[in-house]
Amino acid sequence: MRKVLHVVAAAVCSVAVLTSCATGDDAVATGGTFDFVSPGGQTRIFYDPPEDRGTLGALHGEDLMNEGETLSLDDFDGQVVVVNIWGQWCAPCRSEADDLEEVYLATKDLGVGFLGINVRDNQRDKAQDFVIDQQLTYPSIYDPSMRSLLALGRNYPTSVVPTTVVLDRQHRVAAVFLTEILAEDLQPVVERVAAETAPDQQ
Repeated sequence: MRKVLHVVAAAVCSVAVLTSCATGDDAVATGGTFDFVSPGGQTRIFYDPPEDRGTLGALHGEDLMNEGETLSLDDFDGQVVVVNIWGQWCAPCRSEADDLEEVYLATKDLGVGFLGINVRDNQRDKAQDFVIDQQLTYPSIYDPSMRSLLALGRNYPTSVVPTTVVLDRQHRVAAVFLTEILAEDLQPVVERVAAETAPDQQ
């Protein structure tokens, strides 16, 4: 069967630049099978069918709110995981925070977990204040150097913040949003991925 990549464009790459905060050079990583591709500069990318999705490398880092403790993708075994890359310095991140929390609360009973990755915030207390002010109840990795983003695969554009990645229950990449997200756009995708039949149920 040929691999099929369904791509839905919300905007071209130039629009993504207007709605995202630039942070640095792209990362190249090993450890997973996910190979990021954005044909034509698309900002909303869906990877289907499920059996053709790539997996991430090892994703882990220090808990933003609990210094000395570690968070890992392995903590979400069997769950759909929404990974959001953010910084308190990033205006679109501030705008989408309540949308992310809304979707988290609406889908957590479906076996969905959320994991933030806070980047380029060298003052930890400012990032912590952001979480408190925005009333975010899901955890975030504290990653000022962006080292944990290496898990997101070869060619992954770390220059685009915010970014939201939806992983299926096998932690394969089902969707990538390279732009500010709205609840009305994210929730149907998360619910669809959560409803997919697990391999052992087929």
